[in-house]
Amino acid sequence: MSVHNGLMTIAVTTTPATLTACCTPAGHPAMSEETASSLAAQFKAIADPNRLRMVSIISSSENAEACVCDITEPLNLGQSTVSHHLKILVDAGVLTREKRGVWAYYSLVPGALDSLAAALTGRS
Repeated sequence: MSVHNGLMTIAVTTTPATLTACCTPAGHPAMSEETASSLAAQFKAIADPNRLRMVSIISSSENAEACVCDITEPLNLGQSTVSHHLKILVDAGVLTREKRGVWAYYSLVPGALDSLAAALTGRS
């Protein structure tokens, strides 16, 4: 303690032993940048109401697959709009595309939705 010009000052020192952690460290390693980017692309792809409906239509269809022509009417969207949305879902790794003659059939990538659910719930 010291006094200077009538003001009293107190010097406070702390040692590492007196410091406490502000929070508890995570029990598991942080998600990698690559994993976060991949998951963000998938979440962004399905974060559109029409694309969510497409995934629902495909997953509930016979053999869990559908053609563009199976999706346009229920969504009341044109073929080019549906194809655009399907391409985004394929590029994000949510759907696969299989060409059969002049038609393309879309199906869910096995485990893609499970991976997204696991990312949200913290389960592996």
